[in-house]
Amino acid sequence: MMESLTDELSEKAMCIIDEVETAGGMTAYINSGMAKLRIEESATKKQGRIDSGQEVIVGVNKYRLDADQEREGRQEVLQIDNSAVRQKQINQLNELKRTRNMEDVLAALSALEASAKLEVSTSRGDNPNNLLALSIHAAKVRCTLGEISLALEKAWGRHVPSSTIVRGAYSSSFSSQSEKNESEYEHVLNEVKKFELNEGRRPRILVAKMGQDGHDRGAKVIASGFSDLGFDVDIGPLFQTPEEVALQALDSDVHVVGISSQAAGHKTLLPALKAEFDKRDAKILIVAGGVIPPQDYDYLLNESASCSAIFGPGTRITDAALETLRLIERQVKQ
Repeated sequence: MMESLTDELSEKAMCIIDEVETAGGMTAYINSGMAKLRIEESATKKQGRIDSGQEVIVGVNKYRLDADQEREGRQEVLQIDNSAVRQKQINQLNELKRTRNMEDVLAALSALEASAKLEVSTSRGDNPNNLLALSIHAAKVRCTLGEISLALEKAWGRHVPSSTIVRGAYSSSFSSQSEKNESEYEHVLNEVKKFELNEGRRPRILVAKMGQDGHDRGAKVIASGFSDLGFDVDIGPLFQTPEEVALQALDSDVHVVGISSQAAGHKTLLPALKAEFDKRDAKILIVAGGVIPPQDYDYLLNESASCSAIFGPGTRITDAALETLRLIERQVKQ
């Protein structure tokens, strides 16, 4: 049995290695977006197995605590005033720029940009144009991370990530295991088709990330799952501002924006997005998911009314899709 599993692992690994080599090597594979796509495909299939119960995660899809037990075991979460922290950081940054030697700063950034433009390798540690060494020197003379990145961007341009959605991975992992799963999956799919028949188009969602939250795996899994369930799905790039998300949502004519939050900015960014929609008199729903403490639900849903639903960790994509569809249907009828 162990030899069989080892052989299977080896064969599958070689298939991936062959695919990478055929693409021209790992650098070309990454640049084409295929490396990220394969990881997202794997993550989406795993989510399908979890949602359908094939893969058991204790406390998530089996042996879950009831509502009273969850409340009793709830941990206190440190509350941070994001606005105060942001202002403090701005003040510190302004003070740093006021007191540093600008000649040293400009010289360090110029050297960094010049090195990035070279067409020969500078990777040896003793090379005077080594990018890492120049970056460390730039930091020592108090260049900011943004300034160091901009110097490299002037030479190389800015990376444009792939926004491709993995299609078919969630449906193939979820719906093929039992009649019950098939029935549940088909139910959501049929409800989406009914909406399309009644409204003349499919429900449309923009899955977005705001602020300095660089984790998009969960957002991509949600986008892929909703797409397989019949939604039209748009994906926003990382690090968007609330204004940028609002403009993209309006341009794409979506019914709902799904905000994925992993970095504790939800109490600042969700109300800001709601304010952007209100400013433009846009009737677009907001739902949120990710790592949002239950203690913050009341603030987001009621006190600030900045979103209509929150899907916490462990939420099945079929359940989230159906609830989102119901919210859209109520909004359309108003």
